[in-house]
Amino acid sequence: MPTHIPGAIAIGIGATLFMDLWNLFLKRAFSIASLNYCLLGRWLRHMPGGTFTHASITAAPRQPFECAVGWIAHYSIGVVFALVFVALASGDWLGRPTLPLALLYGICTVVFPFFILQPSLGFGVAGSRTPKPAQARLKSLVTHTVFGIGLYVSALGVRYVLQVRA
Repeated sequence: MPTHIPGAIAIGIGATLFMDLWNLFLKRAFSIASLNYCLLGRWLRHMPGGTFTHASITAAPRQPFECAVGWIAHYSIGVVFALVFVALASGDWLGRPTLPLALLYGICTVVFPFFILQPSLGFGVAGSRTPKPAQARLKSLVTHTVFGIGLYVSALGVRYVLQVRA
């Protein structure tokens, strides 16, 4: 596993970037907004003061560096998800990536926003307190599915780079 860590880190960054490009496409083509990662940073920046959940994160006081913290956390979470995935799938997957396994894992990661992030930000379990809960759920599910596709695409890229250098 330790020899696979750099590849898993690269895959996590790539998959997160893939997801961000998807969200940018949704915003530009359909005016569908993504989570503002500054709010993720605000949530994290309130934690040292003992506040872990909010009635509404948008009403919580802004925090210094919340945007930087949010974006760093966003990519760090993507890397951690990829590290866990590679550990579960084994290093063999890095040598021969398959889409179904990455897709299934990406879909499974939606439990984190549904049951941790969204309730903690005041959006309710699985976005139940948002103006359009079904739309919020579908958006989260599709975004995490795209993350799974990004894991696969990024693994293909990492495999290619490693083969070129070998």
